[in-house]
Amino acid sequence: MAVVILVLALVSSSSRLTRAQQNGVAPAANAADTADPMFKEPYIDVDEWRDKPVRHRYVHGGFKGTDARFSFYFPPKERYQGRFFQHITPAPGGENLEQHATGVEDQISFAIESGGYFIETNEGGPTAMMNPSVSGFRVNAAAAKYSRTVAAEMYGPHRTYGYAWGGSGGAFKTISGFENTDVWDGVVPYVIGSPQAIPNVFTVRIYAMRLLWDKFPSILDAVEPGGSGDMYRDLDPEQKEALQEVTRMGFPPTAWFDYKTLGEGAFPILFNLVRAQDPTYFNQDFWTVPGYLGANPPKSLQQARVQLKTRITKVISTGNGDQAAKARGGVDTAWNQFQAEAPVVFEVENVPSRSLSDAFLLIQSGEGAGKEVTVSKIVGNTVVPGVNPFAGDNSQLLKSIKVGDEVKIDNSDFLAAQTYHRHQVPTSDFYVWDQFRGPDGKPIYPQRPKLVGPMITYGGAGSLQSGKFKGKMIVVESLMDQDAFPWQADWYRTKVKENLGAQLDNSFRLWFTDHAVHGDEYPPVDPTRLVSYLGVLYQALRDVSAWVEKGVPPPPSTSYKVVDGQIVVPSTAAERLGIQPVVSLTANGAVRAEVSVGQPVKFSATIELPPSTGKIVGAEWDFEGEGTYSAVQQISESKSNPSGSSVTLTMTHSFAKPGTYFPALRASSQREGDASAVFARVQNLGRVRVVVK
Repeated sequence: MAVVILVLALVSSSSRLTRAQQNGVAPAANAADTADPMFKEPYIDVDEWRDKPVRHRYVHGGFKGTDARFSFYFPPKERYQGRFFQHITPAPGGENLEQHATGVEDQISFAIESGGYFIETNEGGPTAMMNPSVSGFRVNAAAAKYSRTVAAEMYGPHRTYGYAWGGSGGAFKTISGFENTDVWDGVVPYVIGSPQAIPNVFTVRIYAMRLLWDKFPSILDAVEPGGSGDMYRDLDPEQKEALQEVTRMGFPPTAWFDYKTLGEGAFPILFNLVRAQDPTYFNQDFWTVPGYLGANPPKSLQQARVQLKTRITKVISTGNGDQAAKARGGVDTAWNQFQAEAPVVFEVENVPSRSLSDAFLLIQSGEGAGKEVTVSKIVGNTVVPGVNPFAGDNSQLLKSIKVGDEVKIDNSDFLAAQTYHRHQVPTSDFYVWDQFRGPDGKPIYPQRPKLVGPMITYGGAGSLQSGKFKGKMIVVESLMDQDAFPWQADWYRTKVKENLGAQLDNSFRLWFTDHAVHGDEYPPVDPTRLVSYLGVLYQALRDVSAWVEKGVPPPPSTSYKVVDGQIVVPSTAAERLGIQPVVSLTANGAVRAEVSVGQPVKFSATIELPPSTGKIVGAEWDFEGEGTYSAVQQISESKSNPSGSSVTLTMTHSFAKPGTYFPALRASSQREGDASAVFARVQNLGRVRVVVK
């Protein structure tokens, strides 16, 4: 029911957006600094002291007449410094998601260690989705406002400063709340998108994956340390154009490292929203109208298309279908709650001759004739249906399919979606679409009557980014983000600058995190290539609070350029700025070394910090690609400058087996120089290539 309501909300929201609003210029909603009439009667149903994860007073409650729920985690009075921290998740997953987190992911402990209490909400529950502003920011704002009342009762009358942070879809909501209310004093949105992000960041990625799958090893070899640098070298013209297209749209080339497991992100779940908004693109125009790829399909598209008629031979009950996957509120995991296993799978007479996912099972006879079921995968001759909540409840339809029913497996719509971004050209400030504009500035491809991205953004956040806010903001963005392409943070910075002008640096920072991807899980998916940005995120929250409360400006924004859709940063810490250490690493004096088995390799490294960002507190080596960083090197005074902001290191290692290795040095810094700190340890790494013969 919840997702059906959300679909209705998203579809109905399209009629509220003008063309200018679709391009990302939506008027601000009414400020919610006054009492929200929907949430005027708060209540508390749990109030108790707890000892885990740290000593705190737990307060749970909601607002009468609504499904909105909240949880507050108050520290003992002696640890409280007059502030709160509120995490905002991409999708409503519940108001107690963080109670079982540990280590660096423990947001409750972080908030209390940072002198504040912690807030989380369920963003209003299922019924709130009917009104995007309610689930987008009003529930979060109402809970934050009421928390101040409880804090005053507990600690005595005082000024309670408030800070929020959220990533991906939660970043949209964080920005929406900050731009439309006066509840928070500062925010840290992270891995942010733009109003044109969905579905376009996913469609161009899927298009590239279809054409480049067998070429990714060559592409990666070129862009890895010690590679040729020419990632187009082994591509045919169609493949080269596809890689250029996805790169110019902003996908970071080094982020293809996990192409085998990267998948399609949230797109399979959101796909039906796109179809609902623009049905004629799929069922009519793409395959027939000149200017669309399908009207004159290249051989690769013809070979990829499947329209196979077959028959159901067996229906197998799985006993599932009612249990959605459990998920915490992470930017990569929040969507898991909307996925469930199908209650049945189907055996069919014949299946496509190649691997296939992302298709529809079109029912052509029997009780369900004329309807369709999403196919998530085909294993052998077994078709596994997808349970996609954004397509509505299909449980009864699945039960109606019987042995002998004629069906067709068809992936035409999913193929059509792969170039949908070409027909969604927005205004010129979205510069990555310049590749689809002619010399006159007009689109070279036919354009759809609607821009779908802003509709989906508005439906999820309750407004579109305007760049107009009061207070302080630090944006944290990842340079290897496969989902929220990094240029989008620059787009939002431009919106803020339009509003603040010369006063931009008085209220706004943008920090890019090198060697980090979209997900906020710890450890990252591949520790040999990546670092977690959680340390940057936590330090940003502490810095934004010092900025607001004490007038202490945080370190400057990262210095960067945008080149053909890619964010390019300087190679030295002094030029790059931000707060992340920069690691320069060589093997036998170069980024690539070729040696024999057993021959020692001398590794030399320099770790540098941007000015006034702390001290280097850790250096760990991973030579064999295990990701364990078991070789820990002590930071001695003799190897560090007096401030602790620059360190030179050497290490020798030999390899017992032939092969190609990518040794890495992971460096950590901490603002106060505390090597034992769990939170706000900022990391980066350097990598080289060693070929052992």
